[in-house]
Amino acid sequence: MIEGIVGFIKELKIRNEYLFYFGLLCLILSIVCIVLTKTTSTQINGVNAWFKPFKFAVSIGLYSWTMAWYCHYLSDFNVTPFNYIVLILFGFQLAYIIFQASKGQLSHFNSSTPTYSILYSLMGLSAVLITLYTAYTGLLFFTQSFPNLPSYYVWSIRLGIFIFVVFSFEGGLMGSRMNHSVGAINDNSNLWILGWSKTVGDLRVSHFIGMHALQLVPLLSFYIFKNTKATIVISILYGLLATTTLIQALKGKPIFTQKIVKE
Repeated sequence: MIEGIVGFIKELKIRNEYLFYFGLLCLILSIVCIVLTKTTSTQINGVNAWFKPFKFAVSIGLYSWTMAWYCHYLSDFNVTPFNYIVLILFGFQLAYIIFQASKGQLSHFNSSTPTYSILYSLMGLSAVLITLYTAYTGLLFFTQSFPNLPSYYVWSIRLGIFIFVVFSFEGGLMGSRMNHSVGAINDNSNLWILGWSKTVGDLRVSHFIGMHALQLVPLLSFYIFKNTKATIVISILYGLLATTTLIQALKGKPIFTQKIVKE
């Protein structure tokens, strides 16, 4: 297993050195942030301020490594502008989130000053641009042929990217509401690191599940199902899971309920 991980890391660096090091930096920052959750007491919306940059650092790091791996398969794809878009826009997002956490202030849904409002809008714009570029790579996977790759693996990448794009844009729903909760104002009920609400609907659940189809669907297909039809079925079920959690959140219902202790 260790040899497999080392081999993966070496191959990843060969495929895309820029995104390899950027992803590595993000994962290192995530470790720093999780340590800070244990050594600082600053809170935002009832949650330690460093949990948010931790989650974003992990997510951005995984995205960078995942797309570095996938884009290598595309023919006639100029990866350089894609790299710069990811490095600059995600770098900006992560830097701003970390900066705000260090001050104990909101990064998202913060329009308390004109400057914060502009920076929040820029974060939203950067997310849209990255999602559109990812959608473009997904389109290339649908239009190009990959004779050297298993069909089920190609379909898993196609559908993983598709689900990612759909639920990445679902983040715009939170942005338009200036709130990730339905039934309260940005409720965080301390569901472990995730912080998902246990009392009201939480739009972050479907956002999280859908976006990580980018990694999970291909992993399930490549290592477990190894079949095109099974890959398509599991992708549909995965998409339905994300959709169901979205509908549940919009109804104001949490994915996990908080036990009420009777006195």
